[in-house]
Amino acid sequence: MQLLVDLFPIVLFFVVYTAYGSIYLATAALMGAMALQVGLQWIRHRKVSKMLLISSIVVLLFGSATLILREPIFIQWKPTIANWLFALAFGASRYIGDKTLIHRMLGEAIDLPLTAWRQLNWMWVANFALLGAANIYVVYNYSEETWVRFKLASIIVFTLLSMIITAFWIWKHLPKEQQNES
Repeated sequence: MQLLVDLFPIVLFFVVYTAYGSIYLATAALMGAMALQVGLQWIRHRKVSKMLLISSIVVLLFGSATLILREPIFIQWKPTIANWLFALAFGASRYIGDKTLIHRMLGEAIDLPLTAWRQLNWMWVANFALLGAANIYVVYNYSEETWVRFKLASIIVFTLLSMIITAFWIWKHLPKEQQNES
């Protein structure tokens, strides 16, 4: 269910773009949806996740530039900037503190060896870096409409694929008795 909530802004962006053919209306809808997500998360939990907050700030900045300057390239760069910021954060977490970012996110629920956490963290760095690079490639080599479709598909496919790979990675590195329980 949370995955559907997390995907709501990008799905709304796609729906508005498809219905009206306007990157500007779709951008405005995306900005509103992100603001709504932040507000709802704050109301429900009295805090906002760092990933949502960073994504929302990047959407607000790049979306505003797109709308004010009437230049779509800013919103098209947003997924790359956000993904590369996440890649940087995950990569830097290996050298800051005693736990990687993925370990901090999942470590309370799962007990893995430190090397497994580090390897999993690097897999997420690679995921974010690749997704950012793929976005830029599509922006500069395909039409705006193709980019909009790619944006929706890539986020859903990469997110699900990354979650599946993460689940298998975790299961593979669980102690044998925990593997049998799951």
